[in-house]
Amino acid sequence: MPKPDDNEDTAVIYTDGACSGNPGPGGWGVYFKWGDHEKELYGAEKATTNNRMELMAAIQALETLKRPMKITLYTDSSYVRNGIMTWMHGWKRNGWINSKKEPVKNADLWRRLDEAAARHEVDWRWVKGHAGDPGNERADKLACQGRDEAAGRR
Repeated sequence: MPKPDDNEDTAVIYTDGACSGNPGPGGWGVYFKWGDHEKELYGAEKATTNNRMELMAAIQALETLKRPMKITLYTDSSYVRNGIMTWMHGWKRNGWINSKKEPVKNADLWRRLDEAAARHEVDWRWVKGHAGDPGNERADKLACQGRDEAAGRR
């Protein structure tokens, strides 16, 4: 749900990923709120990792928007937030090679997220998962729905 510092000019987005096994069947979920409008999205992959689903949730959220917007995006993934805010600059500078001199894992999705985020003004925020935040809980439920569909449980 919107925080006190958010306003109707800013879309509030919660993203989450879920995976049974790592790798295994996975899902991603997105909950949007903008003014009086709300939207939910989710998707699934049969064989994936939790990190890929966390990234896919943020990508799908940003790619779904039809025009550039000001966004407050909440994720419970330190991997996503640290990657986009801290690590990505170095990865790009070093040709998508990490500090261990190895190719960046999930570089295909990081590139896609970088491109999608560049269209918007995104305030990336971390929220503790499974701690009762209503927006995070909705995104988690959607991610689990995708994961369960990928696993053939729905």
